[in-house]
Amino acid sequence: MFQIDYNHPIPVHFIGIGGISMSGLACILKKAGFTVTGSDGKASELTARLEAEGIPVAIGQRAENIPSPCSLVVYTAAVHEDNPEYQEAVRQGIPMLTRAQLLGELMRNYPVAAAVAGTHGKTTTTSMLAHICMEAGQDPTISVGGMLPLIGGNIRVGGPDTFITEACEYTNSFLSFYPTVGIVLNIDADHLDFFKDLDDIRASFRKFMELIPADGAVVINGSIPELAQLTDGLPCKVITFGTPDSDYQAVNVSFEANGNTSFDLKKRQATAVAERYTLRVPGEHNIANALAAIAAADFMGAGTQAQKDGLYAFTGTGRRFEKKGMLGNVTVIDDYAHHPTEIRATLHSAATQPHREVWCVFQSHTYSRTKALFNDFVDALSLADHVVVAEIYPARETDTLGMSGELLCEALKKHGCDAFFFPDFAQIEAFVRSHVRDNDLLITMGAGDIYKVGDDLLRG
Repeated sequence: MFQIDYNHPIPVHFIGIGGISMSGLACILKKAGFTVTGSDGKASELTARLEAEGIPVAIGQRAENIPSPCSLVVYTAAVHEDNPEYQEAVRQGIPMLTRAQLLGELMRNYPVAAAVAGTHGKTTTTSMLAHICMEAGQDPTISVGGMLPLIGGNIRVGGPDTFITEACEYTNSFLSFYPTVGIVLNIDADHLDFFKDLDDIRASFRKFMELIPADGAVVINGSIPELAQLTDGLPCKVITFGTPDSDYQAVNVSFEANGNTSFDLKKRQATAVAERYTLRVPGEHNIANALAAIAAADFMGAGTQAQKDGLYAFTGTGRRFEKKGMLGNVTVIDDYAHHPTEIRATLHSAATQPHREVWCVFQSHTYSRTKALFNDFVDALSLADHVVVAEIYPARETDTLGMSGELLCEALKKHGCDAFFFPDFAQIEAFVRSHVRDNDLLITMGAGDIYKVGDDLLRG
């Protein structure tokens, strides 16, 4: 495979540079001295930001966009062999890497490379670890899948020693990585349009952990079923978190009226409870995320005070229980949750916040996920007082598999949930305006474009 060497920068072209991950990787290479160009199907805020960084972006994909000279072409999973730029790169014999392969190659250039994996919580935990390492003065390079206020975006180019990134399991992307520290937050059934079943997903996570060298570490959630099956025989150190017999535990947990969460850290080898930590993001799931970040930070040499200060400074990332504003006396939250486990976590978090009733405006993401996890979606969404269902966001899919937002709504009603379906956002917005009351909590939820409903409501 083509190897990236920071000591020998080359011209690199990105096909599909406008995505949040691709744009971030392009910026890392640009700041490392590489000559970077790219193309995308449409102009966006991200392509404008790239142009401002001195990276030319062609809108529309054509063979002539491949510059001369060009030593490497990077492309996203959405780019297929009939793409004219892809075909031109093949014709010229230019080496090519996928986005995941490039990210793995970047990791090779850092002595410490932390990769945060798991079905849920990757962006939040990556951001927490980034906050801690920044507080500790480690000057990390950071690639995160959301907008992190601390770094003013989704990317930070730091010093030569530490790299922190998310590690996505979809299409086995994370198997192209070279981590020295791996975090596994959880392993649930998801992306069943790619994986055969949960056993297939678990096998993929095992392969990811096998990538970690003997002098590295895997930090893994102790509550994952049949944990030994995943960790036995790994050459690296195994550190667990989250359960009473784990290496890192949270005890004496309190949920405070201001929305903060506090806990005492207990380490299995310690004779006494350690320091008290306070988080300014809600929910029990964020305690688990924080424990994972603390355990990884310990291994990476970031001390206790940096951990405490870094976690306290973290107030969330874009689309992760993000407070968007007030609609009169109604709090409007937006959340990326699109899997039943994430939905439960978000709605449990909402229950800890001051509110009268919780309204969830939900948009399911992909027909295949909706079909595979249909009953779980119904159970999870029923935690809300009221659910407004939008049409399913298809993303890359064209076959509905017999699924629809209306079908999900009917199932919620049969389950005893107060549920409503509307086929377009304008109808949803009108309904919400006329039905929410003072002190209600309104959450727009999903991985598609449902956030626009909250934005439109707040604009008036």
